[in-house]
Amino acid sequence: MRVARRAWLRALAIAPLAAIASVRAQDPRAGIAVNVARDWLGLVDAGDIAGSHTRAGAKFRKVLSDKEWAVAYETERRPRGAAAQRTLFQTQFDTRLAGTPGEGEYALLVFRTQFANHPDARETVTLERESDGQWRIVGYSIR
Repeated sequence: MRVARRAWLRALAIAPLAAIASVRAQDPRAGIAVNVARDWLGLVDAGDIAGSHTRAGAKFRKVLSDKEWAVAYETERRPRGAAAQRTLFQTQFDTRLAGTPGEGEYALLVFRTQFANHPDARETVTLERESDGQWRIVGYSIR
């Protein structure tokens, strides 16, 4: 019994150290990309379609006109209702984006989101670091 208790106490003592190590190992770009994505999602949540289109990246605006983005919002996002909770689930960085030529700097963020009418959704937000050094949204989807 004492051996099990000691092992348990050791695990409690080590757990915070493991958490600190994982934070240190986190890619420094992650915090910036997540903040940009959350700010942009805030515009979408508020129904600011024009603002979200304007703040999106060049590739997003090239693929979707403001009118096409408004239609996509009305058919895919609005029916899900208000976002009640959004938690970052996955972050991935890459130098290539499927369907586009050449290399760049991309971040793929997946959020687990609870909407009023869809309690277990996955939102995927793709960002690109554009030539001015700023991260901008170049893709968005909900499942």
